[in-house]
Amino acid sequence: MRFYETMFILKPTLTQEEIDAKIEFIKNILINNNATIEGCINMGMRNLAYEIKKNKRGYYYVIYFKSEPNLITELERNYRISEDVIRFIIINYKNKTEQKTWQTLVDKSNGKIPPVPHKKKAIIDKENNDNISIRQETEDTQNIEIKE
Repeated sequence: MRFYETMFILKPTLTQEEIDAKIEFIKNILINNNATIEGCINMGMRNLAYEIKKNKRGYYYVIYFKSEPNLITELERNYRISEDVIRFIIINYKNKTEQKTWQTLVDKSNGKIPPVPHKKKAIIDKENNDNISIRQETEDTQNIEIKE
């Protein structure tokens, strides 16, 4: 069995029920072709880097799985047939280093590895040199200001 990652982007006009149905459809293709799904990441609605098929946003979803190579052509065929999928990618992790990276990504998607804390940045107030504030960036990329 080989290690794979697939990410697909669904149209933003779909309802939540349609999105869930499409995700289950993709998962069933994998399961029916003897693939084992190791982890999933629901990335939600995001802005696209550029407009694709008149869409500026898309619903991102990532699946990590193990399967035989013959499944990939079937999966690609279903992605291409579906009008709801605006983009997709399938990545094959071949060597040992890539497979370790794949396993780390799977563990993160399953919550086995805690997220890495971000470093604090010290910012000196230009008007008052005695006042130093420290900003800590969170995972949501929000700035939390801590006065000391």
